[in-house]
Amino acid sequence: QVQLVESGGGLVQAGESLRLSCAVFGGAFSLNAVGWYRRGPGKQRELIAFVNSDGSTVYADSVKGRFTISRDTPKKTVYLQMTSLKPEDTAVYYCNSLRGGWPWGQGTQVTVSS
Repeated sequence: QVQLVESGGGLVQAGESLRLSCAVFGGAFSLNAVGWYRRGPGKQRELIAFVNSDGSTVYADSVKGRFTISRDTPKKTVYLQMTSLKPEDTAVYYCNSLRGGWPWGQGTQVTVSS
């Protein structure tokens, strides 16, 4: 079975940085576009960035210019480098395939204080 394990979240001040990791166990990692999603308090889970199998990336306007998604295919790991964090970035962050079919992991909490 596919397992997704997110890590790297924490409590930071506005303007600081965090690097999130998503380890993928099982699944056709190299064949899928993989994205980072987040769910803020009282909100639906939303896609904020994804990386295609060819390494190309797409970002939501809310994080463009501040976050960078990347993938390490041999390690089956996806990263999200988050800089210039804002309080509105506070959310639980998840990774998943854009194709669907993978279970959701536990997510990792990011809290940004002002």
